[in-house]
Amino acid sequence: MLVPCLKAFEDVFPNEVPHSLLPKRSIQPKIDLIPHATLPNKSAYYMNAQETQEVQRQVDELLAKGLIRESLSPCAIPALLVPKKDSSMRMCVDSRAINKITTKYHYPIPRLEDLPDELHGATIFF
Repeated sequence: MLVPCLKAFEDVFPNEVPHSLLPKRSIQPKIDLIPHATLPNKSAYYMNAQETQEVQRQVDELLAKGLIRESLSPCAIPALLVPKKDSSMRMCVDSRAINKITTKYHYPIPRLEDLPDELHGATIFF
């Protein structure tokens, strides 16, 4: 059921991933932090020379593609490498420290599995 629908509207999907970040909008997303919380400034995890080079290579590649930009944030969180099934390395960021001081909002987020049922029979989507 989903595949025929995707094929019917394949013209709305991009053929490739965008080569840069989206342009800045008039409304910027913001993460609210707990008032007066100390911003994390975690030191980097230990990496050997090969791992350090791999992280730098991945960062340089993402910067060159325009998919990331230098952060002006006063807090620092460490990056680490995780092996993938094909034995290449995936760079991950340990965001636990910043997550601890992020304001938690208690309103329900729709479950992705429920959305198709809620849209059944609709002809106009907002």
